[in-house]
Amino acid sequence: MNKDLGAVLTITAGVMWGFGGTCGQFIFERFPIDPSHLTTIRMLAAGLILAVAGLITDRRNMIGIWQSRQACGKLLLYGLLGIMFSQLTYMQAISYTNSGTATILQYTGPVLVMVISCFMQKRLPTPREALAIVLVILGTFFIATHGSLSNLIINTQGLAWGLAAAVALALYTLIPGRITQQYGSITVTAYGMLIGGIVLFVISRAWEMQLSADYRFVLAFLGLVVLGTALTFSIYLKGLSLIGPVKASMLASVEPVSAAAFMIVWLGVPFHYMDLLGFVCILATVFLLTRRDNDSL
Repeated sequence: MNKDLGAVLTITAGVMWGFGGTCGQFIFERFPIDPSHLTTIRMLAAGLILAVAGLITDRRNMIGIWQSRQACGKLLLYGLLGIMFSQLTYMQAISYTNSGTATILQYTGPVLVMVISCFMQKRLPTPREALAIVLVILGTFFIATHGSLSNLIINTQGLAWGLAAAVALALYTLIPGRITQQYGSITVTAYGMLIGGIVLFVISRAWEMQLSADYRFVLAFLGLVVLGTALTFSIYLKGLSLIGPVKASMLASVEPVSAAAFMIVWLGVPFHYMDLLGFVCILATVFLLTRRDNDSL
């Protein structure tokens, strides 16, 4: 029963993450807002929600993390290069492409983590890892060119931001290290969101933002922040605790499929079969890289 519940929660989290990305696309298409400004208020709002939840459920770690100079330094680095960089590049990629394409390009990040791991361990990729690299290259090629070497389909800025989001996802995965295990994911993520949000608020001069918003913006923003960030994070953590990280990461990979589905049904964005082929190639890498080491290829 617990495993079934964990699977349902993890899949739900993936779907909600995809929905959140599409809410971001909806906002960019209908309201003149800079991606850095939307990222700022998203991080600050989500960080406040998670911080309140953390103070209620895990006050000891929420306070204790500030008593370690090493943990504070790691948290600052994570908030800037992990969370802020990943959130900003993802929102920028959505603004130049769409939620489905931005999400799947971001999902090339696990392959970068694997490549970095191979480099740090001074070893060559295994056959399974090498296949994942090939699939990521093919998937990106299909999405960017629709199979034509002489034709770039995707916006060049969108492709650049999408690949930057993949690098950011790799940093997001590698930077926190043991502080997540020591102080808990909610503590680290809440403070990381707030640190990144405050710094980006200053860098982007978000106080100068001028926005003509209506109820549609409010609803989409709530979908992005509450359903697509804070609540989803909590649901995913619960599912992760019930079924483990390997199965959870595989099931959560429904996120780009969800983003594409919401994009097509809700926003009416056309979808090419070559995009689908690219999605399949990149999603296949998730399953390749999360299989147990003793599994056969």
